[in-house]
Amino acid sequence: MPEIIRQFKTFSARRINEHRGTPGIAIWQRNYYEHIIRNRAALHQIQQYIPDNPRRWASDRENPAAIVSEPAPWVSQSENQYLD
Repeated sequence: MPEIIRQFKTFSARRINEHRGTPGIAIWQRNYYEHIIRNRAALHQIQQYIPDNPRRWASDRENPAAIVSEPAPWVSQSENQYLD
């Protein structure tokens, strides 16, 4: 799986930068988060996360311009252990 993700990111970043005329500019954040969906509640949470995620960018700990002092409220305690 990691190799597939790496190839996808590499290929898509090259195409995006080619289209924008910005060779070598970073497109993707480092790493990625994979999660096994074990029940309907987890599926619903992930389905809601996808459209909500862009609205959270201003306070996202991956945003270099954001000031975040504690984990975001939408991250469960079990998931928070992987963020540090």
